[in-house]
Formats: sequence, C-alpha cells, structure tokens
Amino acid sequence: MFAAFADTVRAGSGTAVAELGCGPGRLTAHLRDLGLEPFGVDLSPVMIDIARQAYPGLRFEVGSMHALDLPDASLDGVVSWYSLIHALPADVPGYVAEFARILAPGGHLLLGFFESEGGPVTPFDHRVTTAYRWPVDELARIAAVHGFAETGRMLREPREGERFRRGHLLLRKEGRRD
Repeated sequence: MFAAFADTVRAGSGTAVAELGCGPGRLTAHLRDLGLEPFGVDLSPVMIDIARQAYPGLRFEVGSMHALDLPDASLDGVVSWYSLIHALPADVPGYVAEFARILAPGGHLLLGFFESEGGPVTPFDHRVTTAYRWPVDELARIAAVHGFAETGRMLREPREGERFRRGHLLLRKEGRRD
C-alpha cells in the first residue's frame, strides 16, 4: 500500500508528504526510502524525541492533526496510518477537513484504520487509549464530503494474533494544480 501511495504521489508534481500521528517515525523513514520527502507530526513530545533520535536526517514536529501549522495546499501527500482510530468519532470530519486544507489539489491521502466489518463505528480497548473501528464506507463518505475521491481500497482480514480487520483507503483531493 505504501509503494502504491508513493508511486501515486510521485506521478503528480511533487513529493512533499506529512505523516500525521507519526509515533516513533518508522513509517516516515520508510516513505523517504520510497522516494518521497516526508516529515512527521505527532501530539506526543516523547514520540517526537524518539523519532528525532532514531532518524536524525528527517524532520519531526510536535503538533495536532486538528490544527496543523502548515500553509493551505502545501503538501502533495498525507498519511494518517492508524492515527484517526484515537479520535472521537465526532471529531473525525474536522481532521479530514484539515487534511484537505493542507493538501494541494490533486494531492493524495492514505488512511489506515481498524475496520468495523460493515457495522457502526465501534469503540474498543487499545493499549494507548480508547480507539474506534470504522466502516470503510463511512470514512470514504466523510472524505468525499471534504473533496476527496476514492482511488483505492483494501480490506485485510486479521492475521494470527490480531483482533480486527484492517481497512486502508487511498484518496485524491479533487481539483487541478495550477
């Protein structure tokens, strides 16, 4: 999924990507290895310190996905990989609106989440904090409301030791670059 995202972003006119909710930075580094120019943002100063120590050549910032200190239409890609699962369901549309604000027209958004197997948004216990499983169609609908077109979808059944099905959406912000 990450290679497809990187290929799709590079096929546009840029490689500037933010990983939102980057944690210790492993995925941010992987995105760099795929030919992108990523940086990571996380709400936790501890996670940002870990990421900076592990990947000193990459940029990591403390920040909230809800109010990013980035100019409008400044990025070619955004990755939110299992970050939205920690947001209250009522707040998710605001996060997606913020992703739309910072993405340039034609930019790409990659979402990873626990899928609710067609049921409603469902809370579950998570080692960090309460998290939520989402129906893939509902996240796609929220994204569409904020100007995204779905370009790819993947559902993966749980592997041994995993509790839930995984959902992944690849979305494109509508509009054209000037």
